[in-house]
Amino acid sequence: MTKRIKLVVPEEVLVKILARLSLTSIARFISVCKEWKSIINSDYFRDQYESLNSSSSISWSIMSTRNQTFASEIVGHHGCQRWGLKNSLGSYMHNKSDTPLRKTCVLSCTDGIVLLYTETIEGAPMYHVGNPLLQQWVQIPLPPHLTVFDVVRLQESMFFSDTGLVTKMEKGIVVGYKVVWMLVSWFVSTKLTFMIYSSETGVWKTENVRCKRSMIWSRLKYSVPLNGILHWLSSIGSDIDANYIVSYDFYNGVDDDECRTIPFPDFQEYQQARCFKRTITMSAGFVVYCNIFSDNGGRTIMVWRLISTDDHPNAWQLSWKLNPICKFYADYFPVVMHPLNYEIIYMWCRNKNAMMSLNLRTFRYSLRKKLSPEEKVKKSMDGCIMRFSGCKEYMDLIYPIFANAIYGGVHDLYFSQYVLPRWLNPLPQRAS
Repeated sequence: MTKRIKLVVPEEVLVKILARLSLTSIARFISVCKEWKSIINSDYFRDQYESLNSSSSISWSIMSTRNQTFASEIVGHHGCQRWGLKNSLGSYMHNKSDTPLRKTCVLSCTDGIVLLYTETIEGAPMYHVGNPLLQQWVQIPLPPHLTVFDVVRLQESMFFSDTGLVTKMEKGIVVGYKVVWMLVSWFVSTKLTFMIYSSETGVWKTENVRCKRSMIWSRLKYSVPLNGILHWLSSIGSDIDANYIVSYDFYNGVDDDECRTIPFPDFQEYQQARCFKRTITMSAGFVVYCNIFSDNGGRTIMVWRLISTDDHPNAWQLSWKLNPICKFYADYFPVVMHPLNYEIIYMWCRNKNAMMSLNLRTFRYSLRKKLSPEEKVKKSMDGCIMRFSGCKEYMDLIYPIFANAIYGGVHDLYFSQYVLPRWLNPLPQRAS
């Protein structure tokens, strides 16, 4: 009879071995046994992992929101060391469902968590919040006072938005989330209504808030989430472009029934010099505004980051102002800032049909194009792979709306940044 020998690996040795693996592998090892799960979920192991992988790069994507003409992932930046993913993030943006679906789209992304919208063949709307990499999804019930027909009617209104998602973080881990629907009574109003679903309570509640001034609500469809706060584009006066940001803190502003209104930093000084309509993005923990301005026959890139919620242009800090156009000979417009590196901006070059990555400090830049099937994939400077899916077509579609010289109609935010977390981020348990 063969005698089985049980091999016992000392905990210190096991920690050193596991801490050198990708997060994708570590996530699988959690289910090996209770002891391994306890070790991996400990603060000690996480600290060890961070000490060994503090400089490792992280995957991210630019996701198209609710545009069914193109793929959900316009630009994919994957293959980074920390997670070790072979496929782009867009391939994970689906919820396995037994119900036949006719539509699936990403509404919002924040802290590795995604708000996903789907429609059944019959047209019934469904909302899910999930961690795509771990394939953990929960269906969010519709507000109890609304029928399916009510929700479909609301979706058709320009005064309604169902795209809000904010998270509550503790030690870099998502411990709660809220799905936020927003409704205003009219085109110009000081009052807003929030319908909020909380993972911590498992129920919807309604909050009525107000702004100090009457705002024009023509851009409710999309928002930028950061640190539990949602930011919307808005405007006052007759300016067809957005000239204010409206923000509300859904975790720390619970007892405050007033939204913050912040004017854009170029609201007055650079009003006529803007080349493109205003929009916002996120980078390195800040809401960021970047634009290109005409300057004595040249073009200047300017980048601000939001450092306060005061109703004053000084709420913004000018971080970059440079005139590099002579170096690139490219017709470009700003798309997003790098989500983790505040020195890097991504711009679409129309005459080269390529995405340009520009380091605002060093002036170093690179161009990335969609590869043909015969071309070999080249890794970027951080060792990751950048892929495009319908990027040229998508940029050609939004450029006429984005260009400031064309005043027909207003624009929304065009995409959402999906950034992988720096640590395993299991979906918080929903309250029963």
